[in-house]
Amino acid sequence: MAAASIAGSGVRPQGPDVAARPVGAAEVVSLDGLRNAEFGATEEELTRRGVLRTDVDACGPTLAGHGSVSPVFVDERLVLLWLDDPMSTPEGISVGTPVAEVRATYPSAAELAAPQGTYRFDGLLARDGDRAYLFLHDGTTVRKIIAGYAEWARRFFEEGYGPC
Repeated sequence: MAAASIAGSGVRPQGPDVAARPVGAAEVVSLDGLRNAEFGATEEELTRRGVLRTDVDACGPTLAGHGSVSPVFVDERLVLLWLDDPMSTPEGISVGTPVAEVRATYPSAAELAAPQGTYRFDGLLARDGDRAYLFLHDGTTVRKIIAGYAEWARRFFEEGYGPC
């Protein structure tokens, strides 16, 4: 069921409405979501507000104006955001941040080991209530960040889903 629900979710949008940002100009994603795309919002609501686009050449819906964010929906609700550079947490953690800095910033983050024999990244799950950041890393630096509901971030890690 989870595979069917999130299949096609999470894409890297392309197109004329994807704003170009100067290098180092990060946008913050909190554990509530983005300023215009909150966790728990429905696909219908985000579409009505013009935030969710389905007309972009991608493997699923995209968020208008957010070329570095891929939404993941389960049962038509936004549960995760797959983040790429230049997105960051409110504490300034982004793709490329040293893992040691993540551990210092989120000292209670749970270590998650990728299964042996896979090409997946290890993770650090920084949980706050029912929300979390999942930092996927290569042992040295953060390679991807997933934000949203902790249960879905953990499941996403364990089941090995990618953004498409």
